[in-house]
Amino acid sequence: MDISEYTAKLQNDLVTAAELGDDHTRRIAASLSAAIEPSVRLVLLAAATELAKEIGTKLDGREVRVNLDGNEIVTDVARPTNSTGGEGGNEKADDEKKDSTYSFDDVSGDISRVTLRMMEQIKARAEEAANQNGVSLNSWVSQAVQGALRDQMRKNGMD
Repeated sequence: MDISEYTAKLQNDLVTAAELGDDHTRRIAASLSAAIEPSVRLVLLAAATELAKEIGTKLDGREVRVNLDGNEIVTDVARPTNSTGGEGGNEKADDEKKDSTYSFDDVSGDISRVTLRMMEQIKARAEEAANQNGVSLNSWVSQAVQGALRDQMRKNGMD
């Protein structure tokens, strides 16, 4: 499920509500709508995670997992890892699978500020890509870093 449309809708609603105010109010609303995007993504993921847990309790012998992959909330229905009867060979594979995916627990916590310096042409292209994806440059760079880390973890897990 692509959550971009939901975050964009909330951002648009905030900007639309600010149309009732003056220019200063509209500028603040536009800035706030961009700033809240990462928080909205986490809240949507948290809601999806809670829903998955609730659905999982209704499924006999299955669990529903929710992961964030870029702009996509990805669900997976599987047998719980402890239902394998404790076979030693499966525990390592399960651990590697857990390490190669991101769940809500992995992306929660404190947000840190980072100063990034890059060539102007690269920044302009990154801003263009972020706009095409309907996200802020900050969110786009954050997603790129998450994707690179995920790829590195997968690569290292296969070596």
